[in-house]
Amino acid sequence: MSVVKSSGEIMEGAINIGVAKSKMTFKSQMILALLAGAYIGFGSVMAIKVAGNMPADVWGSMVRLVFGGVFPVGLLMVLLAGADLFTGDCLFMPGALVHRQINVSKFFRILILSLIGNFIGSVLVAWLSYKGAILMDGSDETGRAMANYAVSIANGKCTLAWDVAFYRGILCNWLVCLAIYMSLSSTDGISKAVLMWPPITAFVTMGMEHSVANMTFVPLGIYIGSDPAYMAGTGALALTASWSGLIVDNLIPVVLGNFVGGALFVGALYYWSNNLSAKRGQ
Repeated sequence: MSVVKSSGEIMEGAINIGVAKSKMTFKSQMILALLAGAYIGFGSVMAIKVAGNMPADVWGSMVRLVFGGVFPVGLLMVLLAGADLFTGDCLFMPGALVHRQINVSKFFRILILSLIGNFIGSVLVAWLSYKGAILMDGSDETGRAMANYAVSIANGKCTLAWDVAFYRGILCNWLVCLAIYMSLSSTDGISKAVLMWPPITAFVTMGMEHSVANMTFVPLGIYIGSDPAYMAGTGALALTASWSGLIVDNLIPVVLGNFVGGALFVGALYYWSNNLSAKRGQ
C-alpha cells in the first residue's frame, strides 16, 4: 500500500539520500553512475526507434509526444532499480551540503563522478546500439528514416546557441527533479511510475535539454552519421555534430543549466518553503 508523504517529509528524504550518496565508495558510485547513464540511454534509443519512422508531415506534433511518452522508461529504471544520475544529484546534494552533513569536496566529488559514470554508460549504450544496428536495421526505408532521425537530433543539439542550451537545461531539470520529488512522495513502484511520467514526458516533448540523455543522442548520431554504409545511402543527412561540439556547445551549458534547474527551482524552493533550516536547528 502506498504511503503519501508531505512536502517536508519528501525534502527531508531527499537530503538523507544526498548524505547516503556521499558515503558511497568510488567503485560503487562509478558502477551506479554507469548504470544510470545506460538506463537513460535505453530510453533515448527507444524514443528514436519509436518516433523515428513517424513522418512529421503526417503526424505533426504527435511525433514529439510519442517520443516524449516512451523516453521516461529510462528514468523509471533509475528510480526503481537504483542508480546514480547526475540530474537527480542536483536535487539531492545541495541540501546535504547546506546542512553541513557533507563537505564541499564530497559535494563536487559526487557530481563530477556521476557525470563521468553517466557519460561512460550513455556512450556504451550508443555504441552497442550502433553496432547492433538497432536503428540502421537494413537498407529499407524504415531503417533510413530512423538513422536520419538520429543524425538530425545530434546535429540539432550541437548547433544550439550556448545561452539557449543553458536555459533549456534549466527548464529540463526543473521538470526532471520535480518528477523525482513527486516520486519520493510514494513508497510503491506503480505510484512512483505514474507520478514521474508526466513531467518527464513534458520536458522531452517541449524539446528541453537533458545532459545525460544527450550523452547518448549525440554519440549515436555521430556513429551513424559517419558510417560509410549510411553515407552511401540515398537521402542520408550530412553529419555536422562532433565530439567537440557535444562537449563545448552542448554539455557544458546544459550541465550548468541542469544544475541550476534542479538545485534552485526544486531543491532550494521546497527547502525554503518547508523551513527545514529552522526545523533542523531546533
